[in-house]
Amino acid sequence: MPKLLVATNAAAAVSGNGPPPFTSLLTFGIYTIIAVGLIGVLLFLAWFLGQRTTSQMKSEPYESGISPTGQARLGEPVPFYLVAIFFIVFDVEMVFVVSWAVAYDLLGWAGYLQITFFIIILFLGLLWLWKMGGLDWGPQPRRTESSPEIR
Repeated sequence: MPKLLVATNAAAAVSGNGPPPFTSLLTFGIYTIIAVGLIGVLLFLAWFLGQRTTSQMKSEPYESGISPTGQARLGEPVPFYLVAIFFIVFDVEMVFVVSWAVAYDLLGWAGYLQITFFIIILFLGLLWLWKMGGLDWGPQPRRTESSPEIR
């Protein structure tokens, strides 16, 4: 009988009805120590065995075997990184909308009102982005001292 009681207690602890057993915590701790130690050893070996020489040729940029010519700077800034950030923000927020759509019948009217408010906030954010010019990719007119500032 004691073995059955021990197995029942271990199953209850694993199922979430109590703290995890000590052996699970010990196993996780040993795994963490080994993983961090291995990463540390590999980083140290890469630093220790790596070459530390510098030369003019190593300092030059390399692009598919073609020597670079001209300036790397563009004449007009392209705000691609802003569009990428906006995409990530709206994409992550769509996860909430899709998760609501999966369980809409369980959430009832309260969930419907909450997701409606959430979508309205998203839409207002998109309008603000559009108004501020965050979605404009075309060339921008240059401002001069005599022209009034556009707001």
